[in-house]
Amino acid sequence: MEESANAFAPLAVLQIPSPSRLLASACCPDKDLVVLISRLGGEDRLSLWNYNHGSKVWEVDAGHTNGTSIAEIVDLAWSPDGQSVAIVHDPPQVTLHSLQDGHKLDTLFIATPPSFRFTGVWWFKEEKAKNTSSIPDIFKRAGTITGTAHSILKILPLLDSLQEDSQKITATDLFAFQGSQTRAIVKSDSPDVIKGWPMLPSNVLAASISPPPHRVPAAPAGTGSEADVEDLNANSILAISDDIGRIHCFLDGSFPLGDVHIGSDIFTVSMFKHPRRPLFFTHPSIVADGGKTTSLRPSMIDFRLLGTRHPRDLAKLSSTTRELVSYILRAVKEMQMSWFGTESSTGAREFGPKWHGALKTKQIKDFGQKDADPVLDLTALLVTGRASDALADLLGSDEQISERGIQKWETTVGEGLIKLRDFSEKRLAPAFQRLYLVMEELQGWAQLPEYSLFEISLEHINKILEDLERAIVISTWLATIARRDLLRFREFISWLRFETSSANTSDNATNHRYDILEVNNYLESGLLGITIDKFFKGPKPLFSKRDLGVPGSDSDSPVSLPKAIQNARSFLNDPSSKGFRFPPPQLPISSLDRNIDILTQELAPQCRRIFDRAANAASRSASISIRKGRNVTPTLPSSNLCIRERTIISSEGDQLTQSLLVTLPPEHQLSLFVFSLQFDNEASETLIKISVALLERAFSTGGEFELAANDFFDDESIVIAYRLRGDNQPTYLATFDYSGLEYITLPLNSRFSVREELVHSVLEQWSQGNLPSSPITIKRHRSLKRFPSDTLSFALNGRAGRRVACILDSKGTTVESFDMEEGEDAEEDSEAT
Repeated sequence: MEESANAFAPLAVLQIPSPSRLLASACCPDKDLVVLISRLGGEDRLSLWNYNHGSKVWEVDAGHTNGTSIAEIVDLAWSPDGQSVAIVHDPPQVTLHSLQDGHKLDTLFIATPPSFRFTGVWWFKEEKAKNTSSIPDIFKRAGTITGTAHSILKILPLLDSLQEDSQKITATDLFAFQGSQTRAIVKSDSPDVIKGWPMLPSNVLAASISPPPHRVPAAPAGTGSEADVEDLNANSILAISDDIGRIHCFLDGSFPLGDVHIGSDIFTVSMFKHPRRPLFFTHPSIVADGGKTTSLRPSMIDFRLLGTRHPRDLAKLSSTTRELVSYILRAVKEMQMSWFGTESSTGAREFGPKWHGALKTKQIKDFGQKDADPVLDLTALLVTGRASDALADLLGSDEQISERGIQKWETTVGEGLIKLRDFSEKRLAPAFQRLYLVMEELQGWAQLPEYSLFEISLEHINKILEDLERAIVISTWLATIARRDLLRFREFISWLRFETSSANTSDNATNHRYDILEVNNYLESGLLGITIDKFFKGPKPLFSKRDLGVPGSDSDSPVSLPKAIQNARSFLNDPSSKGFRFPPPQLPISSLDRNIDILTQELAPQCRRIFDRAANAASRSASISIRKGRNVTPTLPSSNLCIRERTIISSEGDQLTQSLLVTLPPEHQLSLFVFSLQFDNEASETLIKISVALLERAFSTGGEFELAANDFFDDESIVIAYRLRGDNQPTYLATFDYSGLEYITLPLNSRFSVREELVHSVLEQWSQGNLPSSPITIKRHRSLKRFPSDTLSFALNGRAGRRVACILDSKGTTVESFDMEEGEDAEEDSEAT
């Protein structure tokens, strides 16, 4: 064996500053990267390392607290595109982290009972069907059906982006020296209704919104374009299991599909997905009497609804709705802050009432007017040119009436009214219109039987559409009022400058042009800002079209244009006819409620309620076949058995074959069992063949060993770490071919229902001499000089073109990586020469 003791070429040695853990899924599938988990100060930290160069890429805090305990990372899974990693924690939380710098991309919302624990996570990609058509697709619609809401949104002009609070620049960012900016991470103050909204990865362009003008970091070299990365994650499924018998699934790793319950007394230890169907194979396990038993036959979960395009269409509509609702809420918030102000800024509304109050105070306190009316004095000045004593004193002495004060007044109020006008006209109303398109499509879904599984309430949708109609009218109404008040305000400021100049100088020839009627209108309705206040205060608007003077809107069914023309002609021919009714007189709209803020605050949860219910349709309609097996007490304690599995489905006939790698306790003469279970078809209904190979703690070339670690590498090889028995023996890394082992076919026995029972039966038959065993024939091996201790852990990547093994020592401070393919090529080259 010593001749080939350096079969695997070493790549790098990673020296970790603090003790770390290495999970089996730590290696990135398509990059030279590995994730390590360290615990520093009682908190878990994620670090990404390049195992080819031995350098650390980044390190971030990954732990979180729930008020009583600090979280620990339980498991991780890589996204199909390799650009993000899903982390499950205990206490329960699921976070997605970016490959670029480790920052948290998202926190997945899972509504479960308070007492539970996550046990595993898997991320399955969809196998793309090959396009056999010779005709190229010249119209790339990305799955969008012509005539749907998204096809219409695609051709509409993009709405201007709104600045996120986290993007606002502070004084430190503006004036700090280059390279010394220390921008703090600003927590998003998104409303609770937005947090946890079921959605796909953010795509504002699909909602017809312009993306924010910040620079997106470039993808690493060799990862492909943005479109390629996005396509790899399309229709992938992120599955998470817990210890109360639930499996939580997410489309594209973010859109929740609900959870399926496989039993309150069991939990999932492994999962496999059919590469071409939404069919999942799981192995439930039961913990009883201090031991664990795992079903021999896999259970099946068939998400048949995922076989259609409907769940993805719903996810896209939900994501678009979320982007639009978030855009609307932020736009209304910006308008409200601009008008009313904040703790740190003065609102446009404050100037008029403040000056009005100052004049009224002067009238009462300084000049003894009991029935003080500032607007009356201002109107008298406007009409006669003569100011009252109180007003003349205010014009000559008030700081707000100075040139600097008037300039600030003009700038603040002018900018505030312009923002109200532009936001309501160019952002708010179009956003409501786009949201109306999405809700109209859902209205059609609610009336079609093929969408009945989504349980969309037609009555609920109709109420939302009514509110959206009111919102569109109010947005346009607000734009009109803001435009009118802006015109009047500018005339008012011109008049105020003229009167101030006249009161403070003896030159009465100062030329200021203003419209006296517009100034008078502003004094009556704009100075105190009461008209615009109604758009942000008051009860929820409930007006109807009839209240706005729309004829025929009180009828249950709308009148078609031909019918309306016929009624008009009938009335012209016979005026006494009752077939035509004059429209009712228009009601005064000044008394109508128009609070756009409360309307949007109530619209948001109404929209989310639809998708929260509809998103779970895939799990509600799933077909579940649970195989728990019997509660047995195996001879070997389950804690001493390590069972790993690898499942494949053949391309011909969809036959399912499952390999089990069973590690026996060190005190047994045998080291490993390798089982091969074959089922009649992909449904795994019937177990047609059980084969086993019993491997001794010895090599075919001689010498006994002790196992330190083992796992499947690919469909042919198993990787083991071992030490020869004896003092001061080195540790070796080796591979052997399990596909070529001499398997023994076992008689099918219906009583075998759990894995532990099968292992016990094989051990019993071997001890009676009924089953032969054989030594292990090592294919290649290498001495590991840096791992003299008894325990170690490794993560393997058997993907073609990136076959690597990363090994962590027992102290958790040294990781060594090996190229598992280069050595093989070198051996083949040497044999050829």
